[in-house]
Amino acid sequence: MSETDRGVHPRTPPVPLRPSRRRVLAAGAGAAALLGVAGRARAATPAGPTAAAPTPDPAPDPAPEADPAGLAPYASYWFPDSLPAGAPGPGIVWRSLSRWTPEDDPDLAHNTATVPLAERFTPVPANRTARAGQARISSLVSFAPTAGNPSQGSPTADYYALTHWAYIDELVFWGGSAGEGTVLAPNAPVVDAAHRNGVRVLGNVFLPPVAYGGDLRWTRDLVQRDPSGRFPIAEQLVRVARAYGFDGWFVNAETDGGDSALATRMREFLRALRAAGAPHGLRITWYDAMNSTGRVGWQGALNGLNQEFYEDRAGKVADTMFVDFRWTPQTLAASGALADRLGRSRYELWAAVDTESRGWDSAVRWDAIVPRTREHVVGYGFYRPEWTRNHLTDRSPGAFHHADDRFWTGESLDPARPAPERSWRAPATVVADRSTVTGLPFACSFNTGHGLRWYEEGEVVSDTPWNHLGLQDRLPGRRWAVETAGPRPSVTLDFADAWRGGSSLLVSGAPTAPVTVGLHSTRLPLTRGSVVEVVHATGAGPVTVEVGVATREASGPGRPVPYVWLRAGSTGAGPGWRTARAALAPLAGRTAYALAVRIASPGGGPLVWRLGALSVHDGPGGRRPAPPTGAAVDAAARQDGRAWLRMSWRAAGGTGGRPRHYEVHRVLPDGGRRFLGGTCGTALYLPGVPRAGRERAAVFEVRAVDELYSVSAPARTTLSWGP
Repeated sequence: MSETDRGVHPRTPPVPLRPSRRRVLAAGAGAAALLGVAGRARAATPAGPTAAAPTPDPAPDPAPEADPAGLAPYASYWFPDSLPAGAPGPGIVWRSLSRWTPEDDPDLAHNTATVPLAERFTPVPANRTARAGQARISSLVSFAPTAGNPSQGSPTADYYALTHWAYIDELVFWGGSAGEGTVLAPNAPVVDAAHRNGVRVLGNVFLPPVAYGGDLRWTRDLVQRDPSGRFPIAEQLVRVARAYGFDGWFVNAETDGGDSALATRMREFLRALRAAGAPHGLRITWYDAMNSTGRVGWQGALNGLNQEFYEDRAGKVADTMFVDFRWTPQTLAASGALADRLGRSRYELWAAVDTESRGWDSAVRWDAIVPRTREHVVGYGFYRPEWTRNHLTDRSPGAFHHADDRFWTGESLDPARPAPERSWRAPATVVADRSTVTGLPFACSFNTGHGLRWYEEGEVVSDTPWNHLGLQDRLPGRRWAVETAGPRPSVTLDFADAWRGGSSLLVSGAPTAPVTVGLHSTRLPLTRGSVVEVVHATGAGPVTVEVGVATREASGPGRPVPYVWLRAGSTGAGPGWRTARAALAPLAGRTAYALAVRIASPGGGPLVWRLGALSVHDGPGGRRPAPPTGAAVDAAARQDGRAWLRMSWRAAGGTGGRPRHYEVHRVLPDGGRRFLGGTCGTALYLPGVPRAGRERAAVFEVRAVDELYSVSAPARTTLSWGP
């Protein structure tokens, strides 16, 4: 991507002389595409000199203890066909997409997403400025370097655990480079978390500028035809997306030197890619770089020079277009008008907003995109919003989520009561939030997909920090909508204690009046057997707790949600989690449109209260899901009393539907259990499992977990430690 309004000619990539990180990435070197990163320990395919690049800043997370057999799976990346000359850098493997097959992909089971894309609905907005049916948001995120990006999480809580899915339409798994590979497929945890919240995820096809190692032959490889006139790489891209379970491709052609014939071939390639992918629901986003001359000339607009990659005389070519940073109020207005004339939605255009370097201090001409006093002009796309993590000195989970909430919600940290606007226009004040909570059973344990420990029923079953977005819950979209007549307490996701997973909802302060915390927007059909349950704990109190269920929506944007309040009991201060249940039979036949809790401190004084889980379901619950079968250790390496292994199992059957996810535990010689990891798929890599004393074999259990966090009977397998 090109520099934005920094005196760089739109047809000239920035000069690669001591480039800043922002300049390298924005010029097209790809966010996580920097060379020299830690990666695979597997043998590399021979190949040539690679373009130099600066040291990543911030540095990647420290690599876990070395895998002696190279069993660790990573997110996949390729060149379209031909490989560079020379040899790849340390930890990088060069592969050709033209030769990829799912049958020969050793990491396929670890990279395959399994959560289907959920349908979303739009509730009445929490404030009067957020709008439905107008601007939407795309988000270009680098979760880790291109090479060495773990397929299934890693043992650190220092991770961009995105949770504000309610405001995002499309997420691009950003990365790729001339030194690693130019086609990057998203890993399964990101896709599973996004799909659970109704967000599409796109892989990245990145053809870098010549100044950063780009080679026009990779562009020609991408758009080559076979003797029958077909586009084999387009068909491969569709095969990859279908096999891995994601939703399409972001195509970014920034290698200069082409001509109009190459541009025509690119348009034909895009049309073939869309035709092959559309029956499977796959989408294409085109980045505004190459134009109809075949040269790279960033337009900052949809116009006559790039229109043919978006819509030509035969119809739609790309589903959406990411408009380069060079946009102006005039070019965006003209772009929206042209989209109207083409019969396309102007909100299928993403105006680029660069947040990589300055986050919420970025200078953005918001009224050119999303004016307050008239209809939105186009949609917009964040470039590198993971700044909310990367800029922090304290990158603990709590510090990250506080920063991320401010980015998406604004300084008030309350979408229902936005702070007076300064320079940052928080998405919660622009775009109406959306939700996927539409059916029973529903549960949330406020698990963000990373943590300092792993908890089950309030007990620590692993003290190892972790991240895995596929284990993330559907969290409340509005964080946090709070009503009280007195001082507003602190409401936050907290990692010091949890009921299940790695985090809980913490309310703390000294309220002088009852406090209502809005939780999920829902569309839940209620029956005579429906119940709502909360699992909570009180650190200071006493506290009275009520659960709110709204059987109609707010009367208008920014208006109060009309809850019906159900008593959930009173508790005094003291250790331990408590479960409270309320019957919803009086509301049978109606729909629950929203859920909330209301707490009060009858005696006044400090209040510390945690919500560990919330669920709504029919019947008594407690039925266990069907167990997985066929658990096995597929490959293992042992060294110095530790084991690195790949496990797999067959999916749980039965009539209860697909499990929410699977969890793997180690059974210790004393009968205790230790959580090792979880995944939505049916394969898991376990690094550095220590031998327990002189045990002869390590015992592993795999359990299916359903939507109410009930766990199945285990499927067991063992690993012998040998002599």
